[in-house]
Amino acid sequence: MRIYKVGGAVRDRLLGKPVTDIDWVVVGATTEEMLAKGFRPVGADFPVFLHPKSGEEYALARTERKSGRGYGGFTFHASPEVTLEEDLIRRDLTINAMAEDDQQNLTDPYHGQRDLEARLLRHVSPAFAEDPLRVLRVARFAARYATLGFTVAPETLALMRQLSESGELEALTPERSWKEISRALLEDQPQVFVEVLRACGALKVLMPEVDALFGVPQPPAHHPEIDTGVHTLSVLQQAALHKQPLTVRWACLLHDLGKGLTPEDEWPRHIAHEFKGLKLIKAVNERFKVPRDCQELALLVGEYHTHGHRALELKPSTLLELLQSFDIYRRPQRFEEFIAACEMDARGRKGLEERSYPQADYLRGAATAARSVAVQPLLEKGFKGPELGEEIKRERLKALKAYKEATSV
Repeated sequence: MRIYKVGGAVRDRLLGKPVTDIDWVVVGATTEEMLAKGFRPVGADFPVFLHPKSGEEYALARTERKSGRGYGGFTFHASPEVTLEEDLIRRDLTINAMAEDDQQNLTDPYHGQRDLEARLLRHVSPAFAEDPLRVLRVARFAARYATLGFTVAPETLALMRQLSESGELEALTPERSWKEISRALLEDQPQVFVEVLRACGALKVLMPEVDALFGVPQPPAHHPEIDTGVHTLSVLQQAALHKQPLTVRWACLLHDLGKGLTPEDEWPRHIAHEFKGLKLIKAVNERFKVPRDCQELALLVGEYHTHGHRALELKPSTLLELLQSFDIYRRPQRFEEFIAACEMDARGRKGLEERSYPQADYLRGAATAARSVAVQPLLEKGFKGPELGEEIKRERLKALKAYKEATSV
């Protein structure tokens, strides 16, 4: 029995990055031997065990063979005869196909260290094209390591294009796709994830609504970058730069989908794009079974982001409707995330990345004014039921009028 550290732990150590998760592969062992040493089995499809003390995962060396469509369409074979090199060749990228023993002696049969130095994301073998999930994984790694200068090798991009055109991407489950998408959006350069998907034709398959934004012009006075797709990537980049949570980043990616529906003869204006985009946002949310908090914020940002930009001009009644739509009394955090998404949208424009966004503080002040209306005095005056609701609304409107007057002096 020989045990090796493999994959990301080896890659990140060589890159000088912190190592968080460690994967181990065991060569020359049987399931019975692992159980005898106190390892606990967890793998349903292939033999994976938890270490009796550390709880880390140890997998028996295995080979795999394509047996069906999609990410799960593989047959695995684990036995003491499977070599370390045979286990490593089934991995996706050369930089993930290295192993080291307890003395940090490196086993690198597919030149992963060379590709690390060349800053290349390159596939290990032609079997790469058998697993559609790898398209998303490579795009995610491109987003993670873009700041270090990594790019996708041309021959790997060609295989990703082949996968995109094969129909295999449609076989991915929503859960697996969302896991990769959400992880990629939380990387330092999430816009690179979208760029790589677009470069290999996968964006058109997975998110045609986002792909349709490229080449669609906007008014240069508001959008010096002009192209809606380029703007969307810039907004996503700003969201990462400002360390926004996943909910905000997802909303940033989808906020302008309605512009992809504008007829060409109406370009570069996009009248009512906020409402037109809602059905598209809903469709993308459903396609990937997106978590509810991400779904809700994306729809609200899609519908109201232009309200956010025009906050200082809104009538108190419109402002109150906006606040009610977000249920700011019970869900204050969601309104904060809306404000953040609006600010990222404003900053995601060529040459305007550093501009101030006074609308943010104005909206926060408006929310505070509306929340300051106390319900108890109204109950004491005898208001109840629908009448109480109407009176609360009147008092909040009065508070917002006072707020607007006070801030416009």
